[in-house]
Amino acid sequence: MYLLDTNDCSYPIAKEATVSNRAIAIGTENLATCFIVQGELVFMAEKSERKQQNLANVNNFLQYLRIYLANEITAVIYGELKAAPIDEFAPKEKNQRRRTKITDIGFDDNDLWIAAIAIQHDLVLVSADSDFQRIQTVRDIPVENWYNNQT
Repeated sequence: MYLLDTNDCSYPIAKEATVSNRAIAIGTENLATCFIVQGELVFMAEKSERKQQNLANVNNFLQYLRIYLANEITAVIYGELKAAPIDEFAPKEKNQRRRTKITDIGFDDNDLWIAAIAIQHDLVLVSADSDFQRIQTVRDIPVENWYNNQT
């Protein structure tokens, strides 16, 4: 089962062939996303020039996917994921480490939540976002890039 990140949901919505063809070949029964991605897609549509059409496109696309939610288990995995890059990449001096934000060392909270959901449900994360490659430096998580045909 595959968990599509925001960019790999937006490519099929925009009818980008590479990702769309791979998604069709795999079948919607093997594709999912999560509430974080749903929120990011709605945000993108809300900010677009063709708001109503893009919201309709997002809703049409998402109706075919399972959408994972977060729960207490997700929260624990997220906390572990968020701590790991701080331990690995933040300054070693205690005072500086305490003030280090996850974004200061190149990680995004939403991506950590998405990765936590993928880990929790043993899903392959599909994304062209390099942030997930960085997450792989602190936690083993399978990631495929369908946009560039990298697996």
